[in-house]
Amino acid sequence: MAYLDSNQLASLGLKSYGQDVKISEWARLYNPANIIIGNNVRIDDFCILSAGDGGIELGSHIHIGAYSSIIGKSLVRVGEYSNISSRVSIYSSSDDYSGEFLTSPVVDEAFKNVKHAPVFIDPHCIIGAGSVILPGSHLDFGVAVGALSFINGNLQAFNVYAGSPAKLIKPRSRNFLALIPNHQVYYENQNTNQ
Repeated sequence: MAYLDSNQLASLGLKSYGQDVKISEWARLYNPANIIIGNNVRIDDFCILSAGDGGIELGSHIHIGAYSSIIGKSLVRVGEYSNISSRVSIYSSSDDYSGEFLTSPVVDEAFKNVKHAPVFIDPHCIIGAGSVILPGSHLDFGVAVGALSFINGNLQAFNVYAGSPAKLIKPRSRNFLALIPNHQVYYENQNTNQ
């Protein structure tokens, strides 16, 4: 996988970005002035980040797998140590499917009824491949979502969800939290030794 070099990364016009940011040359970022990226973030091939007025905020130690997208007018915030697997779609805007209005980004707003609402993915969440997250959803701290899940609402902390619509499967272990201090020391040492 080929990543943007430091000059290419600087030329994107991101609102801000940290150290160790790897963005595939095949990824697409729209409205980069509304995108914030933390440290140690990797965005793989064919991802689309299309930031609206609310922006996209990615914390540190985040991976976004190939073919994933974050799209919409409202804020999408992804907390540190979260992982978005391949082909995940996160929307902070969605057309009205009732048939009462027109739909499509090429139709004037006067004829549509688009819902815009922020999406919050708290730290230490993991989202399985092919999942869809709709506007207004909130994944609380440490949530795990199984592949091909559909999220339209709030998921409670330290639980595993799966399905369409996503349903509670079981509690998620908190043991990974004990690894964070050691990982942070390791990460800092790796950057010092380079």
